[in-house]
Amino acid sequence: MNFRYFIHLAYNGSHYHGWQVQENAPSVQEVITHALQMICNTEINLVGCGRTDTGVHAREYYAHFELEENNTQEELDELAYRLNRFLKDDIVIFRIFPVPSDLHARFNAHTRTYEYHIHTRKDPFLQDYSWFVHPEPDISLMNEGAKLLLKTDDFTSFSKLHSAAKTNICKVTYAQWDQTGHRMIFTITADRFLRNMVRAIAGTLVDLGHGKISLEDLQRIIDGKDRALAGESVQAKGLFLVKVVYPPLKHESTK
Repeated sequence: MNFRYFIHLAYNGSHYHGWQVQENAPSVQEVITHALQMICNTEINLVGCGRTDTGVHAREYYAHFELEENNTQEELDELAYRLNRFLKDDIVIFRIFPVPSDLHARFNAHTRTYEYHIHTRKDPFLQDYSWFVHPEPDISLMNEGAKLLLKTDDFTSFSKLHSAAKTNICKVTYAQWDQTGHRMIFTITADRFLRNMVRAIAGTLVDLGHGKISLEDLQRIIDGKDRALAGESVQAKGLFLVKVVYPPLKHESTK
């Protein structure tokens, strides 16, 4: 009998080709799997809560794996400690905890929330984690555009072409821009996301904020179901996975 465990972690994606294992390119999944196998001295199948693209970050991420041993929480805390010692500083393990054997890190996630960060004044302390946009876009107009996302469920116009997704249907439940000084953050929550979806939406909304398209144009882009109609897929460095929601789990919060 195998026992299933969740890992709660975060990572800076700057030096990784996303979460998913890639041929001839480093990935977050690969380095954590390798660390687990070295420490546990067994084959590990590590399953993440979703894919992130090259250069995208995760402030909150979950993955699951199985072991033959039924470990105590003290033993799991020791494993987390050893993993943190093994891994580079751009990945942190917050906690490892037991879950029911049928709880799946990817398929049982109810919602995911991303943030996209931009800054409108040159700032050397943001350049690695935010997209520099000038001139400052109209945030009120961008938020009017964001409301349109709540009224659709087909996001084909914001999906990477020729992806392996079986459907482009997503349910967006929250989408809003907020501003503090010269920083703007776009927050979006949905039950699932398509490849490049958030970056394509962010780029299109910034086009709206710069007056390159109108609200009517944005609606036509959504209705057109054609990726060529939408704006560019903006820089990966500004994108963060910030929250993943599951059914209630019986473990202590790290917050």
